[in-house]
Amino acid sequence: MSLAAPDAALTEDHFLGGRVRLLQPKAGYRAATDPVLLAAAVPAEPGERVLDLGCGAGAATLCLAARVPGLVLAGLELQPAYLALAARNAALNGVAVALHEGDVAAPPAALRAQSFDHAIMNPPFHAPADLASPVEGRDIAHRIRTDLAAWIGCALARLRPRGRLTLIQRAERLPEILAAIGDRAGGIVVRPLAARVGRDAKRVLLTARKGSRGPFRLAAPLILHAGTAHLADREDFTAEARAILRDAAPLAL
Repeated sequence: MSLAAPDAALTEDHFLGGRVRLLQPKAGYRAATDPVLLAAAVPAEPGERVLDLGCGAGAATLCLAARVPGLVLAGLELQPAYLALAARNAALNGVAVALHEGDVAAPPAALRAQSFDHAIMNPPFHAPADLASPVEGRDIAHRIRTDLAAWIGCALARLRPRGRLTLIQRAERLPEILAAIGDRAGGIVVRPLAARVGRDAKRVLLTARKGSRGPFRLAAPLILHAGTAHLADREDFTAEARAILRDAAPLAL
């Protein structure tokens, strides 16, 4: 996707029951439920400062803004085309977002000079050895090029004391996440995300507070779909998941 991608190369998708309008490339990384769940899990209050690391086209940031008006928002994105799209989407939704181009491993000086109450992230999860996507933008968004330690280190460096990190990631990477956090943050809460009752959790949401010595807590899983199998071509979210994904309800951790 080029910086000047024509509208014919984009779709306009609606999130949170139409509260958020999002332009996305037809071919490339496309936001689904993960950034919506991530935004729902951020316990932000009006007036607080929030940094979205790897913000892409702005899905998580804009979903959070729709639920919590009055936030001071910033985003960091490696791919210029997605950064430009995030700017368009912010304008489309009437939300002010300070956008920065750069890598979490070496954020720009303008961002390093700031501190935030919240840092949120949905880091890439495909291993370097996984089959590459033929679409470069999608492959860059999904493939691990910078390890989780660098993502978490960037977030913690930008958080004020007692600021909160919130992330979504594959469940199998939870040990890596906890090791990267180490003793720099505490009060860690993990909520597993399972597709259905009786299924293993494939994703986790995690929150931690910088400088805290609070205990670790493993919360009850969020079950996304009702029933034990998908039986019909229709939406089958559980009541809790539907409230989060369609009605902008917060996701408790």
